[in-house]
Order: sequence, then C-alpha cells, then structure tokens
Amino acid sequence: MDLYYEVSGEGKPLILLHSGGADMRDWTFVARILAKHYQVIAFDGRGCGKSPSPTEAANYVDDLLSVMDYFQLDDAMLVGHSIGGRIATDFALTYPQRVSKLVLIAPALTGYTPSQPFTEWMQKIQEAPDVDRMVELSLSACPYRVVMESPQKDLLVEMAKHNLAKMFEWATSESVWPQPPAIERLAHLANQTCLIIGKEDALDAQRIAAYFKEVLPEHRFIEIRGADHKPTLTHPEEIARSITEFLED
Repeated sequence: MDLYYEVSGEGKPLILLHSGGADMRDWTFVARILAKHYQVIAFDGRGCGKSPSPTEAANYVDDLLSVMDYFQLDDAMLVGHSIGGRIATDFALTYPQRVSKLVLIAPALTGYTPSQPFTEWMQKIQEAPDVDRMVELSLSACPYRVVMESPQKDLLVEMAKHNLAKMFEWATSESVWPQPPAIERLAHLANQTCLIIGKEDALDAQRIAAYFKEVLPEHRFIEIRGADHKPTLTHPEEIARSITEFLED
C-alpha cells in the first residue's frame, strides 16, 4: 500500500478519514483520545499530506478497501469527516459487511447538488492566482469562522497551504465513485450510523445532515453548539466522547 498512515492504541480497529484540503492532522486531538480505547488507524488520502498524488482518476473507496486489506481487517469502525464522510458512506453502501459502525462528521454526499453560493465560492478559489489567495478565500468563508478564531487557526492554515499547493502536483483532479450515487441509495444504508454536525456549519452541510435525518430517522444525530465545519479541531473532547458513546452503545 502506498498511502501514508499512522497507527496508535490497541483494541477494536477504528479508521479515520480526514476532510478535504486537509490530511490526518485533522485528527490530531481526536485520535489521541480515541487511542485510549481503540486501535486507531489514520491515513493521508491520495494527494494529501504525505501520500502520493493521483496519477489517474482517484478511487477513494478502493483506497479505503486497500487500507483494510493491508491491515487484514474483516471489518472496522469508520469515522469520516466531510469528504471523508462521503468516502465512508459510499464504502458502507458498497461493502456493508466490512463496516461494523459508521460515524459521519459533517459529511459530503455523492450526488448532492451544491447550492449556488457554494459553487461560486469554489470557483473563486479555483481561479485564485496563487496558493496564499486560495487559502485566504477558503478559510475566510462561513464554514471556518469558529476555527479561525480558535487556537487551532495556525494548524488549519498550515494544512490548507500544504494540501492546496500539493494539488498542483496532481496529474488529474478527476475521481471515480460507485454508481448510482449514494444520495439515491442512502435508504439502503444498513450500518448503524451516527451523524455529527456543528450548529455553525455552512448551509450545504446542514442540508446534507437534514437529508440523512429524513431518510434514516432511526439513526443517531448529534449537533454540537458553537462548532463549525472543523469540530475535530475546536471540540475534540466532545467529538471523541460522542464517537465512543455511540460505538460502545
């Protein structure tokens, strides 16, 4: 396996999938708490952190499958944040027998149509003249207003600069996802699921969370007050406690 990973703790296996524009440092504070109870496996997604850049259309679901096969895991608990939640959801729909429980933190969702403000924001970032401007546009938006006022601001900025700069090394930004899109199959998600969302997160994240709640009302939903799109950095104790309580319930 060519992806960079780190393992900490002992016990039942728990795999962490980080958010977009970030790397495994997304879990810096959460992982050390979870490692007191579980074998925590965190890895840098393809093109992020210390993992190699894509040479062809990335298949993030297959990458996760490779991680599980590398560690010879029949099944594992998955915790996915943002695009990591999108990967975890698609993986659970494709390989339900390989997932014991599923935790989604402000997940993205394959097949979801973003709002016009989100699309325009992303276009401005892509058209920015340099990495510094890309980072400025990215982190000055609503999803990051809480974390950018927190002691974790420098860590977030450092991650964003590193990973946005690394994107210029990618051979392609295309990706491959299971079909049909997860939004069309979400009602068939059989794995026990907990969705966590910050009350200060962006509209699109709130809409996706509401859709999960509508389609899967029997699953667990947790709102974190005072948190935006990065509760992993600003509210790690609350995130870790919510994860542990759900996994042990």
